[in-house]
Amino acid sequence: QVHVVESGGGSVQPGGSLRLSCEYSGTVWNLVTVGWYRQSPGKPRELVAEKTHTEMTNYSDSVKGRFTISVNKVKNTLALQMNSLKPEDSAVYYCNVKEISGSTDRPISDAWGQGTQVTVSS
Repeated sequence: QVHVVESGGGSVQPGGSLRLSCEYSGTVWNLVTVGWYRQSPGKPRELVAEKTHTEMTNYSDSVKGRFTISVNKVKNTLALQMNSLKPEDSAVYYCNVKEISGSTDRPISDAWGQGTQVTVSS
């Protein structure tokens, strides 16, 4: 069973920066897609940034140029550096780890962290 733990988050003023970290363990398969999602009250969970099992990096349009995902698949860690934060970035941020089947290219496991709150307010 894949176990995911986030750390970081907190409160910051608009224009400030925060860094989220995530560690995961228990993966069995070599191919993993890892990423960060966020959810605000009353809104669905949305993808923020991910690095796929094919080594592609994707960002939501709302964070491009401000957020950077970094991944170390040897150490099973990832981070999200968030700069130029805006009030609309306030949300609970979740780390996600998906193991991908090499034969079907589909997820065979999907694990989430407990979430960490990010609040951007003056």
